[in-house]
Amino acid sequence: MSSAGIPITAELLRKHDRPGPRYTSYPTAVEFHTGIDATVYAEKLAQADAQPDAPLSLYFHLPFCHERCTFCGCHVTITRRTERATEYLGWIEREIDLVARHLPHRRKVMQYHWGGGTPTYHSPEELRQLHQVVVDRFDIQPGAEVAIEVDPRITTFAHVDALRDMGFNRLSMGVQDFTPEVQAVINRYQDSEGTRRLFEYCRTQGFESINIDLIYGLPLQTPATFGLSLDQVIAMRPDRVAMYSFAFVPWKAGNQRLLTEEMTLPPELKLELYLLGLDKFLAAGYRQIGMDHFALPEDELAVAQEKRVLHRNFMGYTTKPASDTVAFGISGIGDLQGAYVQNIKEHEAYYTALREGRLPVFRGVQLSRDDEIRRAVIMQLMCNFYLDVPAIEQRFGIDFATTFATELETLRTAEQDGFVQITLGALTVTPLGRIFIRNLCMVFDRYLDKDGAKPVFSKTL
Repeated sequence: MSSAGIPITAELLRKHDRPGPRYTSYPTAVEFHTGIDATVYAEKLAQADAQPDAPLSLYFHLPFCHERCTFCGCHVTITRRTERATEYLGWIEREIDLVARHLPHRRKVMQYHWGGGTPTYHSPEELRQLHQVVVDRFDIQPGAEVAIEVDPRITTFAHVDALRDMGFNRLSMGVQDFTPEVQAVINRYQDSEGTRRLFEYCRTQGFESINIDLIYGLPLQTPATFGLSLDQVIAMRPDRVAMYSFAFVPWKAGNQRLLTEEMTLPPELKLELYLLGLDKFLAAGYRQIGMDHFALPEDELAVAQEKRVLHRNFMGYTTKPASDTVAFGISGIGDLQGAYVQNIKEHEAYYTALREGRLPVFRGVQLSRDDEIRRAVIMQLMCNFYLDVPAIEQRFGIDFATTFATELETLRTAEQDGFVQITLGALTVTPLGRIFIRNLCMVFDRYLDKDGAKPVFSKTL
């Protein structure tokens, strides 16, 4: 197999297609523990408040969906009872008020994101009310990234109008695949024409950037059928595309048990689908961003990667990083003053904590200095396919060759495989290495393999 002249042998695939993190964070959520609780979170908020001029990132988890897609690995709540979702908004408003009281001097926001679930499960009026609570307590800065994830199947033009009125400027649409047979097995029925109409309406309303999500590796996908979905998406010309690998993790996502191991695609076919997407997007003029995103050359993600200043956090790739991220809603994960903090996952326990006036955090992890260094290395490779070694040495006061002697020895093998170029001043990921970027980052992960044979992560390709 090959893509754009990049040869990939069956031996390389067998050698490197193994379980590994996606590095939404480092350390990953596998390392979270209950020692990070509401008391620790309050301390972190106090530390963050001592930096009044530093902007924040805010994430809101709105978990409700009408139905569960069998591929989904997100923390969602399935119900047709809209009153449950309305009740939830009342509690998340309590959390906003509680957290804001811990941040009396730090209210500037440069990144503001609603994810799910399906945020547009809620009515436009409910979304307006939630947004008003946020802006009453936080100051969304001019030029801030204000983004939302939407499901085209239930998002109306009225939703779009409300979002633009509220100042949302980025929108991400879930598609996954337009093939009816694939949609049937993943329990997601979505016609391309309805998606196109919503997309075009969003364009007329002036969103700065529209993203479309796809998934490769789903049951019944073939190069022919997935190629048609790719062509339909490219014809719409979204600013960005996320083409995710199907993460088959039935031990973590119970709904995936409706799918069997036999229904998953063999690694060779899954890689063929990825390469097909890579070829089509590159041929259409998109730039490859990180391990699974594509952006038009004029998009700020592409510009930032060209300058090697792209960043990544729990909300995805961004050009507007903040030193601290505060998360709201069940299961939300914040990144605050050198620690990850995660909210309670169960509705009733979350409501009880707020009823009692407690911050609804139940676990997380405090980063060590070694974690901070390795996170910086991993995120630079994941975002920019390049590591400026002297910059890391200066930032952390280390000698890179000494600190990472073992890792550099391992990378020599990756260099022989054609994944990376190693020089005294840099690690440069090759076009072939971009496909295996998770594997390269795993070299710097000191937590891997400590759980033995216990399944934790999906495969890297």
